[in-house]
Amino acid sequence: MNKIVYVEDDPEVGSLIAAYLGKHDIDVIVESRGDLAEATIQQQQPDLVLLDVMLPGKDGMTLCRDLRPQWDGPIVLLTSLDSDMNHILSLEMGANDYILKTTPPAVLLARLRLHLRQRVSAQQTVESTPNALKPHKAMRFGTLCIDPVNRQVTLGAENITLSTADFDLLWELATHAGQIMDRDALLKNLRGVTYDGMDRSVDVAISRLRKKLYDSATEPFRIKTVRNKGYLFAPHAWESEV
Repeated sequence: MNKIVYVEDDPEVGSLIAAYLGKHDIDVIVESRGDLAEATIQQQQPDLVLLDVMLPGKDGMTLCRDLRPQWDGPIVLLTSLDSDMNHILSLEMGANDYILKTTPPAVLLARLRLHLRQRVSAQQTVESTPNALKPHKAMRFGTLCIDPVNRQVTLGAENITLSTADFDLLWELATHAGQIMDRDALLKNLRGVTYDGMDRSVDVAISRLRKKLYDSATEPFRIKTVRNKGYLFAPHAWESEV
C-alpha cells in the first residue's frame, strides 16, 4: 500500500479524499498545518506529498519550496485556485503537478498513481545503475568520513568541499579501498566511456582530491599511484588529519 501525507486544513475535504484514496490502497495521513507538515513528512516518509495551497502557518507554495531540497519524492498541489500563474509558480518551486479540487476523484487517483509509478521507476533505475550512489551508511577510514546520502566529506573536524564529479570519484575509490583501480575502470564506472590512452581527466581529478584531502603531491600515501596500473585508496592512511 502506498502512503501519502496530505496537508489540508479543511477537515471535511481532508477526510473525504483520505477515505476515497483509502478505498484504492493508498494510506493517507492528513496534516492540517503547513508549519507542522515538514516534521510529519520526515517522520512518515511517504511515497507522495499532496498539498493544499492556502494553509495556516505556512502556505503550500512555500512548503513545496522548502521541502524540495531535502525530499526527492513527488509533490502534488491540490487546490481550488484556478490560476495559470500559481500553476507555473508551483512547478518552478519544485512541484510535480498542480491539480484543481474540482477534478473528478477518479482522475485525481489516476494522476497520483502516475506519479507513484514514476517514483518507483526512478528508484529502480538508480538501483540498477552500477555507479549510482545508493543510500549506504557513511564510510569511515580513521579521521575521514564519507557520507553518500548527504554527499558530505569530513576529515577530522574539517568539512571538505568537493564537486559532484570529485565526490563520485572519491566514493568509487573508497568503495574499492585496498584495490587498484585503473583509469579504464574509473572512466567506465563514472562516465560510461573507455579510456583511450589520452584522457587525463582522471589524473586531474585525482590531483584535486589529493590536494583537498591533504595528500602529498610528490609522494602520495592516501591515494597512491601504482605505476602502469592505476590508483589505490589506502584504507589505513587516514589515522591523522595531515
